[in-house]
Amino acid sequence: MGSGKSTVLSYLEEKYGARVIRLDDVSRALLLPGGACVEDTVRIFGQEIVREDGTLDRAKIAAVIFQDEEKRKALDALIHPAVKAETIRLQKEAEEEGVRYLVIEAALLLEEKYNAICSEVWYIYADIATRYSRLESSRGYSKERIAGMMASQLSEETFRSSCDFTIDNSGSEQETHAAVDCRMAELAAV
Repeated sequence: MGSGKSTVLSYLEEKYGARVIRLDDVSRALLLPGGACVEDTVRIFGQEIVREDGTLDRAKIAAVIFQDEEKRKALDALIHPAVKAETIRLQKEAEEEGVRYLVIEAALLLEEKYNAICSEVWYIYADIATRYSRLESSRGYSKERIAGMMASQLSEETFRSSCDFTIDNSGSEQETHAAVDCRMAELAAV
């Protein structure tokens, strides 16, 4: 969170033609009208989360899950397997299309065991001060909110030990691009 994953993903898309699967986007699509998880989500939270236009009120859902642990667990049990199944489908589709670089961006990549379907896992790192600064300026988060969110994430040591490659994105964009270029050159040489 706040490490600059989007910067790296955009660079991989632009320079290397990578296809990126953002699991937040997959999750959102499953909750759009007609999406695979809509009916069960309404069963969990009730009809009051459905807006007049048929879309789900994500703010109402968020308010409930922050207060009701059982409903949060029920939603997680519904969404996480559906997101993984859709991701695997998209991965197979990309393979069939001959996509050279497919990147999966996930907040819970290790927790949900996405590393099992990836040939390589990268950790995009930025020091704490940089992450706070980015989240305060780009998202308007308070220091307290950032601290709470970071406390719920895996430790840096866990990420470093579980990943194949780490990019320090605390510096300039050019430094980050150089690190990506170096790794991509190594991968191309294999």
